[in-house]
Amino acid sequence: MEPNQTPGSIATLEKENEELKDRVAQLTDFIEHGAVPLHWVNADGIIIWANQAELNLLGYRMDEYLGKSITDFHYDADIIQEILKRLLNHETLSDYPATLICKDGSLKYVVISSNGLFKDGEFIHSRCFTKDITALVREEERRNHLMQLLKKSEERLRLAIEATALGTWDWVLEEGKIYLSTETKKILDLEDDILYPDHILALVHPDDRGEVSLKIEGLQHHISDRSFDFICRTKKSKLNNTCWIKVQGLIHFDPDQGLHRIIGSILDITDLRVAETTNAELVAIVNCSNDAIIAKSLDGTITSWNHAAEEVFGYSAAEMIGHSTEKLVPENLKDQENDLLQRLRTGESLKHFETKRRTKSGKLLDVSLTISPIRDERGNIFGISKIARDITDKKLEERRKNDFISMVSHELKTPLTSVLLFTQVLKQKFNESSDDVGLQITAKIENQTKKMTSLIRDFLSLARIEEGKLQVVIEPISLLTLFEEIKNEAELLINKHHIKFACDSNITILADRDKMGQVLMNLLSNAIKYSPDGGTITLGCEKFGEKIKLYVQDEGIGIDLADQKKLFNRFYRVDSEQTNHISGFGIGLYIVSEILRYHQSTIEVESEKGVGTTFYFFLDVTPESQR
Repeated sequence: MEPNQTPGSIATLEKENEELKDRVAQLTDFIEHGAVPLHWVNADGIIIWANQAELNLLGYRMDEYLGKSITDFHYDADIIQEILKRLLNHETLSDYPATLICKDGSLKYVVISSNGLFKDGEFIHSRCFTKDITALVREEERRNHLMQLLKKSEERLRLAIEATALGTWDWVLEEGKIYLSTETKKILDLEDDILYPDHILALVHPDDRGEVSLKIEGLQHHISDRSFDFICRTKKSKLNNTCWIKVQGLIHFDPDQGLHRIIGSILDITDLRVAETTNAELVAIVNCSNDAIIAKSLDGTITSWNHAAEEVFGYSAAEMIGHSTEKLVPENLKDQENDLLQRLRTGESLKHFETKRRTKSGKLLDVSLTISPIRDERGNIFGISKIARDITDKKLEERRKNDFISMVSHELKTPLTSVLLFTQVLKQKFNESSDDVGLQITAKIENQTKKMTSLIRDFLSLARIEEGKLQVVIEPISLLTLFEEIKNEAELLINKHHIKFACDSNITILADRDKMGQVLMNLLSNAIKYSPDGGTITLGCEKFGEKIKLYVQDEGIGIDLADQKKLFNRFYRVDSEQTNHISGFGIGLYIVSEILRYHQSTIEVESEKGVGTTFYFFLDVTPESQR
């Protein structure tokens, strides 16, 4: 204590008063200008005091803030009402979350710590400390947003993996375990979710095991992140079959621990490998084929052209790919080519279609085309494949053969006609003299001569058909009269058979008389030959609207279904023990089908083994016959 200053003296009191004023001033300054926002609110919710930090937080001036209701500055009215209610109830709040409205309209996220000042039980004002946590809330929102994006990305990745049938795996080396996805287990034919390293090589096909083992060993000696992929075969234990897989992955190294994790994917590529193998085989076949193999789009633009096509047509692949096939089509066949394209666009296929094509040198070739539409996996037609075989030499040989047959047949017909005439004269003489032996001999000569004449007629018809020179003259013909003529002509062939007619006597057909007689004679001869035990043979007809159905029905040995499909092919004969003794060249039914084609009709067959056979077709009739 300084001199002249005694306890309780005026000087001491004044000094203590000054010190107190300084402390109050410092405290006031601390509160007024401190960094923590503070404010007081009375029992009515009116702001009665706020420090500068509070004003700075929200951007208001003192006169804009004091004397206003605190609810004007809270974004959520329910929150401030709850705060006031709890303060009036003597509660102390700690970090109570709220949202405040700034002067510029932005929001501040805060936590409020507060309690009330009471005097004689009466609430005087609150003591509120406001802490700005906007940055934390924004960061949390950003983190949540990123988490949502991550979840969506993970979901997209999961869906993408599922859509591609891609399996995933995670090899944690510290644990010594490989975690497998559901798709990986399915690909590898496994049930457990975890695979151990010792099991890896056991899954690999023995032929690939050494290479995969070296691959794994090589991965373990790298010192930096590195991706890898390889293809190998695996053996499926349950199904005991082999599948091809593609394995991809990324190895991760720890600076201290070295290699510690490998993450990757696995994809079953068995179908792809099979397709590649098949495609390679097809390419080899196409390249080695002696036939021109061409692919083109639906508008006729060539997309592929093999080596044989270059040899046949003289154009290189570079000259033809991207160009229209019309370059190969003679001018007079343009309409035919357009018709073919239209038929193929509808899904129709053509086999052994014979036509002509022009080479680069201008030479015309006879070609046989096999054409098919190309379809995608959905069955939609997007292209056309064509195999063209040069049959020029074959057609030339056929023409020479047909010319020879025609010449020989004409040369044979004249003497055979004379033989038949002389035989009929002898038959008349032996009949007058009642010479039974002579009659038997002449009957046999006449029968064999008629057989030879029928064969020659068939060969002549065959030659004309193949040359496209067969001509038909359509005229009205009494069907019953034609039946009678055919029966009389076949009478020498009849042994145990009974021929009957089942037809309206007034039916008049529209056909070529000689050609239709040849058709019926062929069918009747076959019915006789292929029913060796005899029975009834029916020549019949039935009305079908504006047409008539003609049929020849026997009770013979019948025809297998497999043979029925080939009966009308040229030179086809049924090969069985029952038919080995029956003579013929297999051209009769082919000629029948071709003659009927010229009549805009087709031959059909119904047959059952051991029961019999019916051949039938439809022809036009005169208007009178339709009644």
